[in-house]
Amino acid sequence: MKEIITVIRPKKVNATKEILVRLGIPSMTAIPVLGRGKQKGIDSEVNIEYRAGILEQNKSGGMKYVPKRYLSIVVSDENVDTVIDAIIQVNRTGQIGDGKIFVCPVEDALRIRTDEQGNDAIN
Repeated sequence: MKEIITVIRPKKVNATKEILVRLGIPSMTAIPVLGRGKQKGIDSEVNIEYRAGILEQNKSGGMKYVPKRYLSIVVSDENVDTVIDAIIQVNRTGQIGDGKIFVCPVEDALRIRTDEQGNDAIN
């Protein structure tokens, strides 16, 4: 099993969820997060000012933090490439901020209600 962690744009969560459901992967955890990449939040040519405490303009023209969504999806090994391809298909715009995907090993899973383990617990 693998955990696929992806950080994507908030407006892409529903489309990502829908494609995963069509692939038979109905379970995921989504968390609103704040972050920034090596571009320090935005393209330097974009001028956005948002003063609600989430985004603050800094002196270099970038932003300190940008709202994103952190998704955690645990899948069987044979579904990893399919899920990654689907996430890329839905989230790639070619613009800065499309996100990242990380793949981590999962030693075991246990469904609390039924005591199912391993792949049985995630399917």
